[in-house]
Amino acid sequence: MRVLHVSAMALAIGLIACSQAEVKAEASDPVLRPVKIEAPVEHIAQVESAIDHAVDEKTVIIEKKLECDGVFKQGGAVLCKTAPHAKITVDGTATKADENGNFVFGLDRDAPQKTIVKVFDETGQEYVETLDIALREYDIQRIDGLPPSQVSTFTEEQLKHIKASSARKKVGLSSRSKEMGFRDGFTMAVSGIKSSDFGNQRILNGEPKRPHYGIDIAAPEGTPIYAPADGVISLADDDLYFEGAMVLIDHGQGLISMYLHMSDIDVKAGQKVKRGDQIGAVGAKGRATGPHLCWRLKWRNRNLDPELLTQWPHD
Repeated sequence: MRVLHVSAMALAIGLIACSQAEVKAEASDPVLRPVKIEAPVEHIAQVESAIDHAVDEKTVIIEKKLECDGVFKQGGAVLCKTAPHAKITVDGTATKADENGNFVFGLDRDAPQKTIVKVFDETGQEYVETLDIALREYDIQRIDGLPPSQVSTFTEEQLKHIKASSARKKVGLSSRSKEMGFRDGFTMAVSGIKSSDFGNQRILNGEPKRPHYGIDIAAPEGTPIYAPADGVISLADDDLYFEGAMVLIDHGQGLISMYLHMSDIDVKAGQKVKRGDQIGAVGAKGRATGPHLCWRLKWRNRNLDPELLTQWPHD
């Protein structure tokens, strides 16, 4: 709480011409109101006390500073509006609003039922809001009796390829475009049949494997893949160990969509794309058993469901 202090000497100068005075708070502070005080000039202490009391009453004002809309469930994404350039944390993950006060954040596959968003304005004042998040159930498949070679064994050459691939993917995922190409949600990236849902997980020989952080869409090889929203290509690589040929699109503020196992890539890193532009074609490169698109979405280090953004709220 801000408290305005006025010295006796300053008040004496302002009140020397009359026995009544009107003391106004600084115009730059919208929560302070003009305070009219009637007192003889010699009663400076009473004037100061009255000012302090009046200011105390007027400064305890908290205004709502956050408006959000989006898909409030595990794997979803939320678009919010607050003060321009405000600093924000979402469950401890830092981000920042743009010049219009807009910012996006994602909800991981295993996001908690309550998400805490903190907004810090230019004065350091903090506003906190807790958002309710819908939980989801995921398909868990257990397979036992597999030979070790089908679980987690790699050759030295494969490990080198995996390491080199990871380094290049890290560069693409670190892209942070300032343009917000996702504001109207996503359209489907390819025509086909969904063969695997987001979030499914296998437990092989009792060892939990990483959940499936995407959706699989089966389609004939060569089927066109389109950008679902505006963005910038942050990676176009045809030699990744697991993904084979993959494209990443940065849709703004760390929201990045991923397209795996492509047969052809029609874009290059740094290229801007619009919704509906063809970026490549369906294939089966990398660790794939047949032609399909594995479509993924990330916000920072959180794994999101790209299909949920096709359900994005529309005005």
